[in-house]
Amino acid sequence: MELSSPSAKIALAVARRIQAAGHRVVFAGGCVRDFLMKRTPQDFDLATSALPDEVEALFPKTIPVGKQFGVILVVEEGIQVEVTTFRREGSYKDGRHPTEISFTDDREDALRRDFTVNGLFYDPFAGKILDYVQGQADIIKRQIRAIGDPQKRFEEDKLRLLRAVRFAANLGFEIEPATWIALKAQVPAIHQVSPERIRDELIKIFTRPGAARGFDLLSESGLLRAILPEIEAMKGVEQQPDYHPEGDVFIHTRLLLEKLENPTVTLAFAALFHDVAKPVTFARREDGRITFYEHAPIGAEMTRQIMKRLRFSNQEIEDVAVCVDNHMKFGDAAKMRSGKLKQFIAHAQFQEGLELHRIDCLSCHGKLDNYHFLQEKIKVFSEEDLKPKPLVCGDDLIRLGMKPGPAMKPLLEDAYVLQLEGQFASKEAALAWLRGRLPAP
Repeated sequence: MELSSPSAKIALAVARRIQAAGHRVVFAGGCVRDFLMKRTPQDFDLATSALPDEVEALFPKTIPVGKQFGVILVVEEGIQVEVTTFRREGSYKDGRHPTEISFTDDREDALRRDFTVNGLFYDPFAGKILDYVQGQADIIKRQIRAIGDPQKRFEEDKLRLLRAVRFAANLGFEIEPATWIALKAQVPAIHQVSPERIRDELIKIFTRPGAARGFDLLSESGLLRAILPEIEAMKGVEQQPDYHPEGDVFIHTRLLLEKLENPTVTLAFAALFHDVAKPVTFARREDGRITFYEHAPIGAEMTRQIMKRLRFSNQEIEDVAVCVDNHMKFGDAAKMRSGKLKQFIAHAQFQEGLELHRIDCLSCHGKLDNYHFLQEKIKVFSEEDLKPKPLVCGDDLIRLGMKPGPAMKPLLEDAYVLQLEGQFASKEAALAWLRGRLPAP
């Protein structure tokens, strides 16, 4: 197993110290799977015979994140290594956590884990893989299979329903038939899992490779209907064929997810939600053409409600909602006056919105004229300050005799657009323009 990266070296050093104290210690779970698949592990977790108190005593800085379950984070040189004591688990009563645990050996510890591909160990001192669950065979078969009785595994921890989908999507694996049947049977219980945990799994599904595959599995299993019924509602919603030859709104959304490449949370969920309001705004005109009037702003509000339900941060919610609200505006970019265009390009979510526009177009009519137009304008404006300080403000209007109120905002906005267009050489010029537009006393 390759242990040359900084985090791997730290994890190996932690393992050596634990072994030197007379305890058995192995690398566990995803890092071993990734090594066997010739992928670069993101994290290196350890499992050991050392008890939590013994682990804490060996290292100067530890965090007892799950000490009651035998889990300690060891912090070395700023890198966290999760160290878990070999354990067996009692019954689960809340659908997420065991009511009791007891410490045991590596074999029993492997048997209590979720899926065979995650139940592998690597002994760095003997240089060998420890496989008590046929995980290596399932990696070769490219399948996600529950350890032991799949029904029992999902009954123990309902989050495993989403984890199975996530691993299958991210790794490009199938879900083994018995595991799949058990998963679908447990879908109604997914709401026993906290919204925060569901959110975290959805983020891993949609921001990592295989987002479209994850979308399919969520829908086919029934999880999408249970968690995101607004997305499931896209199925069968027709679109105007000359703009959307690819099919209904659900198919179109899937195509966007297929085109994501290492997306941010904002871009991934903007792609997922950009047409969320089409089912509720669908209309067919007398001439037979299909319309979705105001689906962007309505979709932005729906996005806020959905993401709030899933406990996303306020900043994440607003960033995604802005992208959803703006996604139709990219089609009008070539018609914008230069000041408005500069404001549009200077917006904080512009780059993610531009990428959303690109994959949106590629997932329907395929025309990228506006995308290329904006790329050129970005170059043209590259030497300019697109967010200069406004020359005039509300206080200036008050000094000119205008009463404070909502009428001030459009005047200031128009003045700022003209400023961006270079119409004012100074503050005095901007003030002179404002004087000529003040309402009569």
